[in-house]
Amino acid sequence: MSDTVAHRQIQIATPATGEEEWQAAREPILSGWLTQGPKVAAFEKAFAERHRVDHALAVTSCTTGLHLILAALDLGPGDEVIVPAFTWVATANVVLYCGATPVLADVDPRTFNLDPEDVARRVTGRTKAVIAVHLFGLCADMVALRAAVPVGVVLVEDAACAAGASYRGRPAGGLGTAASFSFHPRKSITTGEGGMVTSDDQQLVERMDALRNHGASVSEEQRHHGPRPYLLPEFNLLGFNYRMTDLQGAVGLVQLGKLDGFIEERDRWAAFYRDELASLDWLRTPVGPEGDTHAWQAFVTYVDPRTAPMPRNDLMERLQSVGVSTRPGTHAVHMLGYYAERFGLSPDDFPGARDADRNSMAIPLHNRMSGEDYRYVVDALKAL
Repeated sequence: MSDTVAHRQIQIATPATGEEEWQAAREPILSGWLTQGPKVAAFEKAFAERHRVDHALAVTSCTTGLHLILAALDLGPGDEVIVPAFTWVATANVVLYCGATPVLADVDPRTFNLDPEDVARRVTGRTKAVIAVHLFGLCADMVALRAAVPVGVVLVEDAACAAGASYRGRPAGGLGTAASFSFHPRKSITTGEGGMVTSDDQQLVERMDALRNHGASVSEEQRHHGPRPYLLPEFNLLGFNYRMTDLQGAVGLVQLGKLDGFIEERDRWAAFYRDELASLDWLRTPVGPEGDTHAWQAFVTYVDPRTAPMPRNDLMERLQSVGVSTRPGTHAVHMLGYYAERFGLSPDDFPGARDADRNSMAIPLHNRMSGEDYRYVVDALKAL
């Protein structure tokens, strides 16, 4: 690499926002309707249509969306929820928010998603739900997970990374009883912070709709346009304030219109990475689903410690020094201090998650990268 090229700085992720999003945000600002309102409603409708579900509810984050789902399912003390041992900590945290017990299960080292066989081993008489994470945009094997648990156990999708992904011809968001998506800036589409809950279960959706607005029986928008301004809603549920703003809804509508193009571009460059990096026997590249859509929220490789030229952390430092940002894929929940101490867990309890924690490495893949950027990343990896 030349000295000029070596000064390139390629971020691990950069949101693809611009003039259209800026103009979209102006309307709520000028209208004065800033909180949840018509833009959020339009975003919900469009998101539900794109993901072929009956209902979508915008929320403040994927985390609050997952909490909303579990709360609406009435999960609480004495209930167990199976979650992956390799995932962002929020997946497990939301179970504790409800007073229920997270039960970790190991992941498949090839996909980083839940291992259905290990899930089956973790089922007890108290198991009420499984949170299947579509990690990095690859849908979990929902058919195998459904077969791994009793009929009454609810499958919830942590679809934080999976807007636009599909499994066996069906979009993420409609593969279980309910799902929660993220619009954090590291995701393929963004509203800053924000999330979306989806479900085909009308009764569950009605309960979640009330719970996201303090448990109120009617929304702020309904009250605002109603003929009796003196009426306050009934509060028959203990709810939360998990509402999205119309500023975010306006931006989300624009971003959603770009989703399929974003994924198509990411898929093309993911194929480029896989082809170009195939010669590196120490670096395993991620799999893509046969006939379905990987959302490619991130391109997460696996550094084989037996054959790599140096330990993963040293590789990451070396890449950072030449302008290529990397990150671990995510973390092993059972190796985090809080969970290790509270539940008496050790690294070897979940070897798949342990190894993924120590050896996964995400390399840059986003919609602000140029062809020269991708070539530079490949050359930097090969130079190691």
